Amino acid sequence: MNSPARVRRPSHGPGSLLEVAVGEFITRGYDATSMEDLSRAAGITKSSFYHHFAGKEALLRAALERALDGLFAVLDTPGARTGSPVARLRHIVHGQVEVLVRELPYVTLLLRVRGNTETERWALERRRTFDAHVAGLVREAVEAGEIRAGVDPALAARLLSGLVNSVVEWARPGRSASLPDDVARAAFEGILPAS
Repeated sequence: MNSPARVRRPSHGPGSLLEVAVGEFITRGYDATSMEDLSRAAGITKSSFYHHFAGKEALLRAALERALDGLFAVLDTPGARTGSPVARLRHIVHGQVEVLVRELPYVTLLLRVRGNTETERWALERRRTFDAHVAGLVREAVEAGEIRAGVDPALAARLLSGLVNSVVEWARPGRSASLPDDVARAAFEGILPAS
């Protein structure tokens, strides 16, 4: 006699709950999302949610840490620490796009924080630290003659970040694996043919 097939319930571990929370924060906005909304979206009780996370701010912190840890890990790679300033910048832009594609919902959430909570202010400060590192490399590249003299390093760093960050608006999971190369090429070689 065959036993009835067991129905597998979806996992409700911290990772899957964090995915649910990030999706809700992106859709509703962090401030407008309640723990009731999160528990309903996850299909569990609020008390079950609290078993894994102390609250909504803890979920936000975990999500933003995931995005920021990925970005800062790029700065620790050999390609970001050795070579000419422009080669390091190109490596960082390439790595940023890789992180963005791999952690798309988490980076999307990071780019939407406005500083309304302690966690958001922490995340914004971490982003400023990352951007300052990139601006320092642009400054080195100008001093080395690799970037045109007179380029404002802070402006160039913001433009590079804007280029990379815009990818969240149109990138989709499963996009070509060449996207990091394509973005870095466009940023450092331009889109016009060589004259």
